[in-house]
Amino acid sequence: MKKILFAIILISFFGTAIAQDDDQPNDTAWKHEYRATATKINDLVHTKLQVSFDYDKSWMYGKEWVTLHPHFYPTDSLTLDAKGMDIKEIAMVKGNSKIPLKYSYDSLQLKITLDKKYNDRENYTVYINYVSRPNELKEHGSAAITDAKGLYFINPKGEDKDKPTQIWTQGETESNSAWFPTIDKPNQKTTEEIYMTVPSKYVTLSNGLLINQKKNNDGTRTDYWRMDLPHAPYLFFMGVGDYVIVKDHYKKLPVDYYVEKEYAPVAKKIFGETPAMIGFYEKITGVPFAWPKYDQIVGRDYVSGAMENTTATLHQESAYQNARQLVDGNRWEEVIAHELFHQWFGDLVTTESWSNITLNESFADYSETLWDAYRHGKDAGDEKIENDRREYLSNPGEESEHLVRFYYKDKEDVFDGVSYPKGGAILHMLHNYVGDSAFFKSLNLYLNTNKFKSAEAQQLRLAFEAVTGEDLNWFWNEWYYGAGQPDITINYDYNNKTARVIIDQTQKTGKVFTFPLAIDVYSNGANKTRYKVWVKDKTDTFYFPSENKPSLINVDADKVLLCKKTDNKTADEFLQQYKYAGNYMDRREALQYFANNKSSNLAIGLNDKYHGLRLFTLQKIDQAKSYTVPSVLNTIEQMADKDPDKLVQAEALSILAKVNDKKYESLFNKYVNDSSYSVSGAALDGLTELEPDQAYVLAKKFSKDARGRLGSVVTKTLMANATEDDFNIILENYKNAPLSQAKIQATVAFGNYLAKIKNADDVRKGVDEMINVRNQIPERFRNFVDPAFKQAFDRVSAAQKTAGNTQLANYIDGLLK
Repeated sequence: MKKILFAIILISFFGTAIAQDDDQPNDTAWKHEYRATATKINDLVHTKLQVSFDYDKSWMYGKEWVTLHPHFYPTDSLTLDAKGMDIKEIAMVKGNSKIPLKYSYDSLQLKITLDKKYNDRENYTVYINYVSRPNELKEHGSAAITDAKGLYFINPKGEDKDKPTQIWTQGETESNSAWFPTIDKPNQKTTEEIYMTVPSKYVTLSNGLLINQKKNNDGTRTDYWRMDLPHAPYLFFMGVGDYVIVKDHYKKLPVDYYVEKEYAPVAKKIFGETPAMIGFYEKITGVPFAWPKYDQIVGRDYVSGAMENTTATLHQESAYQNARQLVDGNRWEEVIAHELFHQWFGDLVTTESWSNITLNESFADYSETLWDAYRHGKDAGDEKIENDRREYLSNPGEESEHLVRFYYKDKEDVFDGVSYPKGGAILHMLHNYVGDSAFFKSLNLYLNTNKFKSAEAQQLRLAFEAVTGEDLNWFWNEWYYGAGQPDITINYDYNNKTARVIIDQTQKTGKVFTFPLAIDVYSNGANKTRYKVWVKDKTDTFYFPSENKPSLINVDADKVLLCKKTDNKTADEFLQQYKYAGNYMDRREALQYFANNKSSNLAIGLNDKYHGLRLFTLQKIDQAKSYTVPSVLNTIEQMADKDPDKLVQAEALSILAKVNDKKYESLFNKYVNDSSYSVSGAALDGLTELEPDQAYVLAKKFSKDARGRLGSVVTKTLMANATEDDFNIILENYKNAPLSQAKIQATVAFGNYLAKIKNADDVRKGVDEMINVRNQIPERFRNFVDPAFKQAFDRVSAAQKTAGNTQLANYIDGLLK
């Protein structure tokens, strides 16, 4: 599961507080409830399903034959998770006969009395006839998974002409039991076959292979999918819709992409790195891709970022990008890499409990770093892991959570910044500590030892210990079974031909961390000597012989430690670090220091070899408004015209737009029609200041194809200058903008525009669209965006009252009540 979702977006916009689900004063019992791995009384063996769909009712009619056996102790009972179903029949299958069974049902679990007591490994098959009614469930989701109905009918009656009719499922954590009865726990594994009857115009996707298709006389078709390898129930998947299947492959492995017709021409540009990713992951793990195929499908209104259903990953519609968006880079590439790695870590070997979700999500998160470094260079990988560290450290509320978490309020709570980015950063430290060869050999041993089974974090430790020969309990106890991170302050001095490094741990938790550090001592430019030390105390002092005062001492020289750091270097030492230490983080730390101290040395980053640091430097220069320095401005002018990276070029153009100098008009005109939305948008923004009438004409022209930065500038330009005749353009532009910070901010501008127009029907359409946008936001986050919507509605309502349209004004006033 990749947590790309509105909750995370909101966190970055409105602060970390919204991520906290503060406990009520008396709601603390969960802190004393140990979350054990689910006890196995019966084991799933095989699940056979026959399903068809009622699009009018959003129901699914199901028949199931589930084969199980007692795990060890004999039993004459079976408990299955089955949420909100209408149970028609339950029977024991005996050859061609069915023997009715007694059962009780509380709308969440079926408790079935078997026909006899079954012994260890004695298989039996139970038949269940049922109806799934997902829209009648009252389940809640999490920050990573915003809903938990299991089965989703999207536009089932075709009433929304701008949205396709689709069906998709979402099983994690324990939601697939809303559409088929099962033991819905991650430590269960079962093979699977499923017969899906759908309207003939639709295609289907499920786990495993499509074995055959049968046309029926009523305009439907039955597709038979089979998965012969065992996997967890939460990884079962069904997808139905009007898709184009774009074929691809890795060696002889089918790798297909299910997309809407509009995106078929660019499907391989979006997903086309998948075969190379499979090859890369096979190489580093030494474990071949285990499954018979790998498909990816995009679902409308999906409740999370993406989901690693075995052989059939589901992506949210943000995966869709047109050719112009892809010019700026594939924003979904890391998500694709993340979900694919789950086919090893999560699907092949599955966490035995949600407490151990790190075995799934931390590895998938770290796979993004590994892929970025392989595909785009070490700087890209270092940038990704730094973003992980910063994401975790930006939310102090998560510092008290353990990576392996045996106490939580709700299983959904473990899908957070600890399991994802912190877990990825911890694996990065472990990788650095044991070395490349031992790290991947350990992963190979872990995967091969536990394949098609479930595991806990200690089994990962045992694999690393078997390979390295070292007791690693210290690492697991500190990082897997402990919380927080070191906060360190580093000071330096030099005396009597000895350099000293003093490291203080300043965290206020009382915990003192033990960790290794590499310290590089530099002299005469790039000449360095590396020392490996251990930090073990609240204050540690390290001594290094040096004939002269070192030009630089670089603590944590590989920049792998997850920590909060105050590094008391001088400006000259940071300049030496930028020039000679060389790693992405060495350069970034130096640039950040120069920015914080308003140093002219910040401009050195404008010529950095890595586009990410050139962009970072431009952003810092923009914030400080230091682009007025002639030499800096000259460099930015060159970047605006010639930088090979489109995002860097766009940022440079954006800075020139703020200079508001007529001499840049020709440059803006040169790039306003650029294939990159970012470059085109920045250039249009520049013309808005210099030639507003021309910019308004261009904004109207571009409004039919304006996304990303261009979309934001077009919206701003049109709303500032639009007349009542432009209403349809304005409405469509607002409606089609993706749900984001920019759209929430545009809501206020849209409200100001609506307050200027007189056509009451258009005003009503506009406010209805605004409330539709607001209602797309998960309910628990609306308090944080409602002020923007209230400001917009109040402005429109006041205008209608002034115009004497009291009825419409009252309607608007009631929208947020």
